[in-house]
Amino acid sequence: MLVPARQPPSAIRCRFRALLIFGILLGGAWCARAQNTAPPAAPPRAPSDAISKKDADPETELQKAIADAGNDRGALVRNLERYLQRFPDAPRKAAVFRALVESCEQVQDDACALKYSEQLIALRPDDSEIMMLAVGLLQKQGDEASLTRAAGYVSRVLDRIDKSTVAEKPARVSLAEWQQHHDELRAALYNLRGQIEKSQHDDAAAQKDLRMSYSVRPNAIAAEQLGEIAEMRRDYATAAQEYLLAFVLPEDGPVGKVNRREVRKRLGNVWRQLHGSEQGLGEAVLAQYDLLAAASTSATATASPVVGNKNAKDAYAFVLRKVDGTAVPLAGDRGKVLVLSFWATWCGPCRELEPQFVQVAKNYAGNTGIVFYAVNTDEDESLVAPFLSHEKWDVPVVYADGLDDFVKVASLPTVLILDRAGKITYRINGYPPEGFAENLTNAIQAAVASSEAAAAN
Repeated sequence: MLVPARQPPSAIRCRFRALLIFGILLGGAWCARAQNTAPPAAPPRAPSDAISKKDADPETELQKAIADAGNDRGALVRNLERYLQRFPDAPRKAAVFRALVESCEQVQDDACALKYSEQLIALRPDDSEIMMLAVGLLQKQGDEASLTRAAGYVSRVLDRIDKSTVAEKPARVSLAEWQQHHDELRAALYNLRGQIEKSQHDDAAAQKDLRMSYSVRPNAIAAEQLGEIAEMRRDYATAAQEYLLAFVLPEDGPVGKVNRREVRKRLGNVWRQLHGSEQGLGEAVLAQYDLLAAASTSATATASPVVGNKNAKDAYAFVLRKVDGTAVPLAGDRGKVLVLSFWATWCGPCRELEPQFVQVAKNYAGNTGIVFYAVNTDEDESLVAPFLSHEKWDVPVVYADGLDDFVKVASLPTVLILDRAGKITYRINGYPPEGFAENLTNAIQAAVASSEAAAAN
């Protein structure tokens, strides 16, 4: 069984619980707030009068079951189980299940904790915290059926995270704070599901999820796991590159902590497979450090939009920037059709849309009258270069530098077409999976035709 960074499942559960609880504080609708999650404190112990099942009050009997157990968690488990046998439809059944899960954990009875966590999930299918606890317990069991259930629970939590929007953010929480936590949780969940799939020998699915984890938040754990998959396939060049990333990225990142010494051993092993010795490895490590430092420095140095854009009268008056800081004056594209896709690294639908956008752009390769840009809107530009290093989008990527505000981009993804006069002739907000490429192509053709007609007149 594989778990993130080879941490014990208890450490993983603590990490996810911390993330999920923080999500509650941020107001995320995807993380269920536990209401009445534990039985109330027991009242002073009363004489144990014989009470028939018919006349017994469930609340009174629950308090008695708790009081009789005292501080003995094993006794509490037995008492609560007997209580549920007497009152299978108890009004506070969810709270009893949660108390059983926590007590079973305290007496280190994993089977018991898993049994009641899954019963609680059936009763409260929106309880993300209990789902993640169940995931850890199922991973410990390690059989195929358990791992499949674990992956299913991760998918359910991830689906809630992906569907959450900035609109759910409380006013007291900054956008940057919300996005950071949102990204960290998504990166952790994709990583966890990828490792479960890896332990099931579904390498294709594992690679997809691990790459997604890395693209959301560059992290050493995802890179290490991708390196392991490549090494097992004897793709030593890819393995070396992934291990290089795992070695130079922060040891303790948003997903968890790697063992850098172990990563170094693996890196050395695949390097020797490739080159016969470790000659050149030191230079490769330094070069990888320099690449990451250069990307961070470039993003920091050019974090502010170009001042002249504040006075722009039309889109072609904007001067944007490539990821390496090179200026991109849109004035050079005046008289051409502009196709713009606005995106961010934290935007899940953007990652689904962009490959189709890239494919449409490839269909117009060589047509100098039509220009495509993927326009990044991230507040933290240091995330962009590592993201693109894995995604490898074959379309020019530029920073928005205020263009998104100028054309009133209110949500992501947004795709616009500007005709040769600079007029917006097409806008789509969000990502419709069906027909996107066809509709975009038709809109481009319409913009070209209208521009040609206007020029003829």
